[in-house]
Amino acid sequence: MERLFTLDAQFLFDAIVLALSMLVLFKLLSYLLFNPVRDLLEKRKQRVADDQETAKRERQVATAFKEEYDQKLKEVDKEAEAILTEARKRAKQNEAKIVAEAKEEAARIIARANAEIELEKKRALDDMKQEMITIASMMAEKVVAASIDTNVQESLIDETLKEMGEGTWLS
Repeated sequence: MERLFTLDAQFLFDAIVLALSMLVLFKLLSYLLFNPVRDLLEKRKQRVADDQETAKRERQVATAFKEEYDQKLKEVDKEAEAILTEARKRAKQNEAKIVAEAKEEAARIIARANAEIELEKKRALDDMKQEMITIASMMAEKVVAASIDTNVQESLIDETLKEMGEGTWLS
């Protein structure tokens, strides 16, 4: 029976040829497959690193924008508060002005009413004086009529007619 495993020249030659062909095949596959895959992985690794760096920069920019936005928002709040304060101040001034104008108008109305009251008092006094004069005239007329006789009365009428003139009676 022959041996299964023999170290003869054929076996050694086959083993060396197999090892060399494996080495050549490994080198060929390494050149054709492993290097492109390594390059692809290296490019991907670089791209991921670039993306991470870009994301980091963008995050910093976004943080800066957020801080700037927050600052502007605070400034806008301060400006809005200032505008509201100014509006309240103007409203109080307008309120004071309107109240002052209303008081002035009320004072004018009261003064006008007092003046009208005084005029009415004067008119009433004048009317009363006129009434008194009329009553006194009527009383004097009655007293005079009772004390004047008809001769004196006729002479007074004649005198009055002469003073008036004849032209008055003709017209």
